[in-house]
Amino acid sequence: MSFKYLAKRIGVAILTLISVIVVMFFVLRIMPGDILEPMTREEANKFGITYEEARTRVANRYNYDPNESLLIQFEVYVAALVKGDLGTSMINPNNTVTAILANAMPWTLFVVSISLILSFIIGVKLGALMAIRKGFVNNIITFYVTIVSTLPSYIVALLLSLVFVYTLKLFPMAGVYSIGLKPGFNLEFIWDVIWHALLPIVTYVITSTGGWIIQMKGTSISTLGEDYVFAAKARGLSEGIIRKKYMRKNAMIPLITTLAMAFGGMVGGSPLIESQFNYMGMGMYVSKAMNERDFTLYQGLLLCISVSVVIANLIADLLYVKLDPRIKMG
Repeated sequence: MSFKYLAKRIGVAILTLISVIVVMFFVLRIMPGDILEPMTREEANKFGITYEEARTRVANRYNYDPNESLLIQFEVYVAALVKGDLGTSMINPNNTVTAILANAMPWTLFVVSISLILSFIIGVKLGALMAIRKGFVNNIITFYVTIVSTLPSYIVALLLSLVFVYTLKLFPMAGVYSIGLKPGFNLEFIWDVIWHALLPIVTYVITSTGGWIIQMKGTSISTLGEDYVFAAKARGLSEGIIRKKYMRKNAMIPLITTLAMAFGGMVGGSPLIESQFNYMGMGMYVSKAMNERDFTLYQGLLLCISVSVVIANLIADLLYVKLDPRIKMG
């Protein structure tokens, strides 16, 4: 891999991140509504003080002045960002955004990694099967894809929660591990973590497998029409060898970029899925930050998600070159 190609891809990734930071900051600031308004009224009613005094207290507490120039706010934000400071949560001033991310990120990565690997493997297998098999098997898989593609993820999460959490009581109602259980690298803790994460994982797998099946089926059918496949058949190679050595490998190449993008996007978690299971990952905090209009936390979460997506795409570009030698690196 040439240094020129690597430098170009890294440069594009850095420019993308800078653009995301600028757009994200100003879009969040120009959104309608005033985050201090409801808290100011609550403060005034609680302590029996004037609106102006309450607003001053709230603004000082959250270290946020909505009347300050956006350019000055952006300058302060960038200066802190360069130092690695993502700020402090406006709703929970005792918690830094970095600390919240450090607490939520491992759990989301755990769920996302397992979900994505499982859904990708299942989707690739079933998609390839649909491309070469017709009849009953194809109809069953098509029916499954149709169902899961029309069901929103939060509906699947709600159904699983109603059945397995509230009706059968087989799974916990909240948390990433049981209260009172001491974290550690032991079988009891590992099983408890899996137990809490299982329903979010199943939800992700159910709702994302259909997309992989459709994509793999399309690329497989396209690959089967290539000249090198006909040449392999003419040489008398078996269907199994053609499927494994020729079709599946080449059909999976276009899915690599999609896989990386899916991983980066899923790092943000689905707010509705994690909220439904009260699973304290990135998605749960995104939902809370949105509902509470916690600009600082929401900004930090979006930045983390954006970094994940950009890095995932960069890795996908580099892997794509290795997987498909037809791509030029110059």
